[in-house]
Amino acid sequence: MNPRRKIGVLLPALLAAAMIGGRELGWHPVAIGIAATAERTPLYYQDPSGKPDYSPTPKKDAEGRDYVPVYDDQGAAPVSTPASPAPAAAPGGERKILYYRNPMGLPDTSPVPKKDSMGMDYIAVYADEGSGTVPGTVKISPERVQMLGVRTEAASSRSIAHTVRAVGTVAADERRIGVVNPKFEGWIEKLLVNTTGQTVRRGEALLEVYSPDLVLAQREYLVAREAAADMAQSDAMTRDNAKAIAAAALSRLKNWDISADQLARLQRTGTATRTLTLSAPIGGIVMEKTALEGLHFGAGDMLYRIVDLSTVWLLADVFEQDLAQIRPGQSAKITVQAYPGRVFDGRVAFVYPTVNAQTRTAKVRIEVPNPDLLLKTDMYATVEIAAPVESPTVLTVPDSAVLDTGTRQTVLVDRGDGRFEPRAVKLGARAGGYVAVLEGIRDGEKVVTGANFLIDAESNLRAALQAFTAPEGKSP
Repeated sequence: MNPRRKIGVLLPALLAAAMIGGRELGWHPVAIGIAATAERTPLYYQDPSGKPDYSPTPKKDAEGRDYVPVYDDQGAAPVSTPASPAPAAAPGGERKILYYRNPMGLPDTSPVPKKDSMGMDYIAVYADEGSGTVPGTVKISPERVQMLGVRTEAASSRSIAHTVRAVGTVAADERRIGVVNPKFEGWIEKLLVNTTGQTVRRGEALLEVYSPDLVLAQREYLVAREAAADMAQSDAMTRDNAKAIAAAALSRLKNWDISADQLARLQRTGTATRTLTLSAPIGGIVMEKTALEGLHFGAGDMLYRIVDLSTVWLLADVFEQDLAQIRPGQSAKITVQAYPGRVFDGRVAFVYPTVNAQTRTAKVRIEVPNPDLLLKTDMYATVEIAAPVESPTVLTVPDSAVLDTGTRQTVLVDRGDGRFEPRAVKLGARAGGYVAVLEGIRDGEKVVTGANFLIDAESNLRAALQAFTAPEGKSP
């Protein structure tokens, strides 16, 4: 007889005998199947040919064959070893796998092992990495933390100042400018300071001038003084009138800015001189000189302009939006192109009350000591003004700890044991490498200051994958 035909005849008989025997022993085949199914639920279904193709639900391949169920107990079913990692747990059954994520970081997950279009295995995501933590929290092994060079620093309270940056020009201190402009008419007989840029001291002789009015005033004083001496024996009223005329003549010379030593010489010698000397009203540098020997000048003509540059002004153009932070007395750091690396210290003295309509800037006057006369007028300069924040101390973190997307600012908080939590924060002023944190973290919490971009990329991926993860037993 044909072997296939023998099997067809014997198989029904064997099944019938098994059913009869089962009834005698109290078994029921359907009950046995239900019990087995209840005890062992397939984790997933694998391609019957052993290919790395899986399905969370029963499925048939292209040839109509059923996919093979894979159970938690791998030895209970005749299943080929999958090409990808087993989804149930890591060796030893210590960690439960939640799902598998795309190895390239794409928002694509799978409840079962899978390969991407390039043949790369999907990466297992375990329950202990995200269970009981804030979405996006990432757990990194100590070895990887060391390899990435992760650095942390605790948030702390400190006083910081916001730096306002501006540009400006150096100008002379208006209170340290003096001019020589005689109050009488005359001629320049001799120039004693004859070059622009020459340094002079206060009271130093500048030029000798001849003026008929000066000569006449000297003689009037001498005559009045002699008359007062001749009337020394007269009555008191006559003596007083003579003295008053002499004093008035001397006051006239004083009002014409004739120096005290020249007046003393006039009183001592009793002789009028043809020329008198004009002196420097302040010490400084001769910035302008119109005086020439033999030049005729009128009353009020400026012959010299002298500027003391030991202290100068920096007139900085501060933008309108920064004006509220500028106060007199704030310190400033000034740099100029002429001296690279050299920093000059100054202090805000005055904020001008007007704003330029075209540039939307206001002038801020900064006083800068200039003992070495390195700063010249009209030099171009940059300035940084330290503007303290409102509170004396604020909670701060390093600038490098902040991950700024433009619309959202985040820091990574070290929760210990290799866990890092992304935390949205509200920031305040920045200065000195630190930024004030108004909301989001507490004093003493450690934030990541180094390799935070790498951790943030992993954290964002985890949060995205959790949002895209499908419920267990269903396709994504």
